[in-house]
Amino acid sequence: MKQQPHDSTAHPAEQGTEQHLPHGIIVAATPLGNLGDASPRLIKALEQAHVIAAEDTRRLRNLANALGVELRAKVISNFDHNEAGRVEELLRAARTSSVLVVSDAGMPVVSDPGHNIVAAAHQAGVPVTAIPGPSAVPTALALCGLNVGKFIFDGFAPRKDGTRRSWLELLRSERRAVCFFESPHRLADTLHLAAEILGPDRRGAVCRELTKLYEEVKQAPLAELAEWAASGVKGEITVVIEGGEQPEITLDDALARVSELVDGGMRLKAACKQIGTWTAHSNRELYDAYVRARDERG
Repeated sequence: MKQQPHDSTAHPAEQGTEQHLPHGIIVAATPLGNLGDASPRLIKALEQAHVIAAEDTRRLRNLANALGVELRAKVISNFDHNEAGRVEELLRAARTSSVLVVSDAGMPVVSDPGHNIVAAAHQAGVPVTAIPGPSAVPTALALCGLNVGKFIFDGFAPRKDGTRRSWLELLRSERRAVCFFESPHRLADTLHLAAEILGPDRRGAVCRELTKLYEEVKQAPLAELAEWAASGVKGEITVVIEGGEQPEITLDDALARVSELVDGGMRLKAACKQIGTWTAHSNRELYDAYVRARDERG
């Protein structure tokens, strides 16, 4: 077989790990708990970055030591309460050198620091790239055993009971699975409230200590999960709750929603598609019914 010529124009990411880090912002995922999940790209970035913006500088140094990496970068703390003030400093550095952004575990920005600098970099025309890797959200979705073909991620569940109740009320007819984080000491209360509002038989899963030695996934109806959690659960918690049943919307009600969107300037096909995603009526059924009603009105 004739050997194909080497493509010297391939993107650096396609040419292995021999390239030096580019200037700009590099958002990198760190292990959730299992050091074996640290990618070769992450290790190289830790070794070569000029600046590292870390959620917790001590945890970063512990991770580097565990991976056998000697940090040569300037290490800057970048956490919830100071990240807004770090933006200009990090942007200045990223214009001419590599700035690596990491959180304590998982992917930055996803309920962790990082959004401010990434958003500012896009506005300033500074390059932004990512080193993908571990994240609790897709890991929990893959392990939970629920129907998660469509899902939403809601960050941390609200802390206050009233706000949490309102949030769960919104999920009552949500057809997509919902994934969220919760603290161990609030987990039982949240699950009890979820069972009350969403129904005791709606299924969920509590994913605990993902990728760590004591990893555990408990899947059951919400009432059973709440009872299980009442005895106490420790560790980092990710919860997945299956989607609710499709809401019963009559064709007339659905057409009224379509009309509202069309009157607001949306194209008919787009309006039918949007309403069709959360009703039992297909895009074609809505489109044909709308056209018939319009023709009858003259």
